[in-house]
Amino acid sequence: MDNETFWNLAGALCAADPAVAEGSIMGSRCLRVGGEFFTMPDHRSGALVVKLPRARVAELVEAGIGERFAPAGHVFSEWVSAPGSDEDRWRALLAEGKAFVAG
Repeated sequence: MDNETFWNLAGALCAADPAVAEGSIMGSRCLRVGGEFFTMPDHRSGALVVKLPRARVAELVEAGIGERFAPAGHVFSEWVSAPGSDEDRWRALLAEGKAFVAG
């Protein structure tokens, strides 16, 4: 996913829910819900990075849909990196991430 596609999807989320807002983390732009960070584009790979429950991350990795997010070699257990360009899948993952963090 390229940044433009990510921010198009992000813009739709922000427009649909005033609790979703742009922020920053680790020097990168991200989306937050209720002040909590839940997604960003991976500028190195172009993948979608989303916070999800550990079990869901493991499921996505096992299914070959995502990879564990591990910047600088440190694995974040509740974060998945989803490469590719399937906007419907990413829209669904964004909704899951938002619900998980907001819930």
